[in-house]
Amino acid sequence: MRTRLEALPHRHVLTLPTMPSAVRTARETAERALAEWGINPRHPTVDPALLILSELVTNSVRHAAELSPQLTVIYAAGEDTLAFAVHDRHPHQPALYATLIDAGSGGLTTVMELTLGLGGTAVVRGDADGRGKSIWITLPL
Repeated sequence: MRTRLEALPHRHVLTLPTMPSAVRTARETAERALAEWGINPRHPTVDPALLILSELVTNSVRHAAELSPQLTVIYAAGEDTLAFAVHDRHPHQPALYATLIDAGSGGLTTVMELTLGLGGTAVVRGDADGRGKSIWITLPL
């Protein structure tokens, strides 16, 4: 699945403190944005996408809060694509696809199984200064 994220007409950016309440706020914001963009909440991609988003924000809260007092969620959508990213300022860049080989049971394994099961993609993009990263998920609608 190859979509130019810049070409997606709908976007929303949310910056939150890296604390547990960010998970709920990020999910509720996603639900509102999808509704505003006319994406049916019963679409088969929506519930798994919300779980993926929740897992990524949870990982930032658990593992990045000490170095990253804030996290940013970027939501984007087009006619046939839903994309979102979770950004924090922790330098560790997880090997997303390795989580499938290691047969783990953690949040990233869930993220990758759901993403690939839906025909989506996952990418880690490091910040230019090497001190943070974004994990981008792109899913077909």
